Amino acid sequence: MAHRAIDLPSHDPDADWSLPGWLYTDREFFDVEMERVIRPSWQIVCHESDIPAAGDWRTIEYLGESVVVIRGEDGAIRAFHNVCRHRAMRLVEGAGGCSRKLVCPYHAWVYELDGQLSGVPMRRDYPALDMAATGLVPVAVDRWRGFVFVRLADDGGPSVAEMFAPYEAEIAPYRFEDMRAIAPVRTRERQVNWKNVGDNYSDNLHIPIAHDGLTRLFGKSYAIEASGWVDKMSGYLVDRPSSNLSERFYQQHLPHAPHLPEANQRLWLYYKLWPNMAFDIYADQIDFMQWLPLTPTTSLLREMAFALPDDRREVRLVRYANWRINRVVNAEDTWLIERVQQGMASASYTAGPIGATEVCLRSFAAKIRGRIPEARLHRAPAAGWSKRFKAVE
Repeated sequence: MAHRAIDLPSHDPDADWSLPGWLYTDREFFDVEMERVIRPSWQIVCHESDIPAAGDWRTIEYLGESVVVIRGEDGAIRAFHNVCRHRAMRLVEGAGGCSRKLVCPYHAWVYELDGQLSGVPMRRDYPALDMAATGLVPVAVDRWRGFVFVRLADDGGPSVAEMFAPYEAEIAPYRFEDMRAIAPVRTRERQVNWKNVGDNYSDNLHIPIAHDGLTRLFGKSYAIEASGWVDKMSGYLVDRPSSNLSERFYQQHLPHAPHLPEANQRLWLYYKLWPNMAFDIYADQIDFMQWLPLTPTTSLLREMAFALPDDRREVRLVRYANWRINRVVNAEDTWLIERVQQGMASASYTAGPIGATEVCLRSFAAKIRGRIPEARLHRAPAAGWSKRFKAVE
């Protein structure tokens, strides 16, 4: 098993320790990290092909906000808070749809696809109304290789492309831009802190212990490395037929992908993008996963699957085998992280030593400590600590 760290944060005096347990249960810390970590981070919403025509929209909800991403008459993709400027009514409901205009269902205020307020019943009844200044409140949008991201606050952090820059060359052949959704957005709530989901995703040491299927598929080829903003995990499918039916079918029937280099034909790639998103990349499809914080001890997993258009029966069967394999992996991971979460709440646990090979966990912990210095404390400080310190700029 290989492990490599590249472009890690500058030396962290606490590098040999994991993040302490109280960070996974404490309400005050949760509120601080939502402001300093999640609110200014990019969050994936959809693929550009999900909103191909003017008026097509998709939504995402997190941190108590609803954001709508919509394509305008000019073809541009914009994002807005899904909130009417009159009485705060939500303008659209559901995960997606199409609207020629955004009309508030409460008092029929009308907004154009570019967010401008264009219609107000009884307009003269509002002496303070400035139509030009009362458009929908915009949300920052970023687009990377066909995917659409938003963020609620700008702390000067990098774009998605800048974050993925170390891996652009190896991602490019997969033609993300040409992919289309092959499964609807799926959400699942888990009784875990959001960090536990990400920690487990990048944890290399548990693979040979907890995932028999992945071990059968990869042998000893599983490798990890940490970049500044992206963790990379990978494994090559071995030639030895698996004893598991779904795994063996996948090994034997995975078709050649002409758009990929030969070295990638039997390669599984995993990229975790700071702080709470991941792309699972296979020759036959890609899966996207996002873990959105709900409370200090609950998270919402949001998942999507995409692939290049291909209706061949053998491809559909291989994708089904892929799904069966990863359904087992997901169940194993759920069992693990729920029990880790329970352990984090124990008064007996402070912080654990972290191995030199656990480069992804080290990278993530260093970035959290860099944004919230109190994360260095092995025990929770007295309540109210966040009010006594200014936020890290």
